[in-house]
Amino acid sequence: MHPTVPVLNWWQRHPSAQFLVVLVLALASTPYTEDLRNGELLEALRLTLVLLSGLVAVGGRRKALVLGIVLATPALTAKWLNHVQPAVPDWTFLVPAVLFILILFSQLMRFILRSPRVNTEVLCAGISGYLLLGFIWALAYMLVANSTAEGFAFTAGPGSGHVMKGFNAIYFSFMTLCTVGYGDIVPASGTARMLAVMEATAGLFYMAVLISRLVSVYSATEKVSESASE
Repeated sequence: MHPTVPVLNWWQRHPSAQFLVVLVLALASTPYTEDLRNGELLEALRLTLVLLSGLVAVGGRRKALVLGIVLATPALTAKWLNHVQPAVPDWTFLVPAVLFILILFSQLMRFILRSPRVNTEVLCAGISGYLLLGFIWALAYMLVANSTAEGFAFTAGPGSGHVMKGFNAIYFSFMTLCTVGYGDIVPASGTARMLAVMEATAGLFYMAVLISRLVSVYSATEKVSESASE
């Protein structure tokens, strides 16, 4: 029983690291679970796990925690209602989920920009922030697809899979974020195209800001260490 104590202590002291683990597992499992018989249930569980883990990650600041709870509660409630009763529209959980993730992203950026040194938590927060950008836009694309049937055009794959939700939304979002774009999913409406442009631009600026910030903090830390050793 004793060997598990250090692991639990590390898990509690590194909320950004545990959030990154949950986020990576949630994203990586998406294509393998949505076609299962209980795929919708697994999707609801996945979203619940991500949002709850996000609450733990921002729990260090009371205002951020309260705001996160206010936004996460309706998102999770609407998601589970949508699972039980599909007549509940998707936007009822997509809108608060997007707002919650935006708050979470802002808290991660605040932590990175104010951190006095580069450590594991800062690096994990930086990677988590990049993944959250893809997650935010995936939900935004789902909102567009729910508002108009002509938001996106699919040029490959079976017709039954031509729906902008689940893994399709995540796949298109990260391909856009990385500025890859294979052309199998094409934004057709003006709103979808603008979102794609904004995501590609946000991804480039995020990497530029993150790398410059980490380099500056690391350089400042090295100078302090050299001065102390002289």
